[in-house]
Amino acid sequence: MGVAKFYLSYKVAAELDAVKELLRSELKTHQFDTFRITAHRSNKRFPIKSDAINREMGSFVEELTGAKVRLKGADLEVFIDVVNDGMLVYFDPIQGPGGMPVDSSGTTMALMSGGIDSPVAAWQMMRRGSRVKLVHFHSHPLVDSSSIEKAAELAEILTRYQYDAELFLVPFAGVQQRIIVEVPPPYRVVLYRRFMVRIAEALALQQGIAALVTGESLAQVASQTLENIAIVDAAAQMPILRPLIGSNKNDIVDIARQIGTFPISIIPDQDCCSLFVPRHPVTKGSPRVVDRLESLLPVDELVQDALEKVEIRQFAYSPR
Repeated sequence: MGVAKFYLSYKVAAELDAVKELLRSELKTHQFDTFRITAHRSNKRFPIKSDAINREMGSFVEELTGAKVRLKGADLEVFIDVVNDGMLVYFDPIQGPGGMPVDSSGTTMALMSGGIDSPVAAWQMMRRGSRVKLVHFHSHPLVDSSSIEKAAELAEILTRYQYDAELFLVPFAGVQQRIIVEVPPPYRVVLYRRFMVRIAEALALQQGIAALVTGESLAQVASQTLENIAIVDAAAQMPILRPLIGSNKNDIVDIARQIGTFPISIIPDQDCCSLFVPRHPVTKGSPRVVDRLESLLPVDELVQDALEKVEIRQFAYSPR
């Protein structure tokens, strides 16, 4: 993260004849009608100035290939850097992810399901310089462990972008069972989300983290309407960042494919969000109704019980 682009460079002796010899072979693999030479002379002891290098090498390439010089909008730009121990020649940019270096914008905690959106949201925060810790809620043993396995695979992929990561696995079945007993079906999903936020916030405070991250996109599902987002936000004291809030699903899928999480995210699993989900969840929840329903629940006790059972997995990535 933070790298906009880079080049594979060829190092030759500090002689223009050596550069010409390299270009004779390498330019055969490039198709271009126009070109530009851009020389930089950081080694001021080299006797030929940058402008003179540009002119001599431009004439050489023009004669060699028949292409024409174009200073703006050229098909190919050839860079020649004169350094202390030779010359670097390069012309094929490799695009990086851009953004900002990880750790330059603090640490956040991302609520990550096994779906498409939340891993992309975590990646977007990494791209803006935030180190991201991941928290996944599961309903094992009421369901199988497939969502835990998916979360671990997604965490492993995301670790490539910040080199190490922590995944907090939170058992959520106990919370869901109590909600099912006390809460009418339409409001269950909203309360699930509020408890997830409370638990994630408590974990974040333990880790010295100041903000949560979710993969919500406005109006994508019933729990992501403005009204329900406001109700969920009210359960937390710290900011909840939503980097995908204005994104279309196709855009999110494109990024998931690009960063490598998509093939894992689409594998079927039994996650806590699909367990005990009502057929018709409320889309415009009432804060007053939510407060009344939560008064029937031992909120602090349920949060503390989940926190005591959290499992933490560590991930590390070593570039080959």
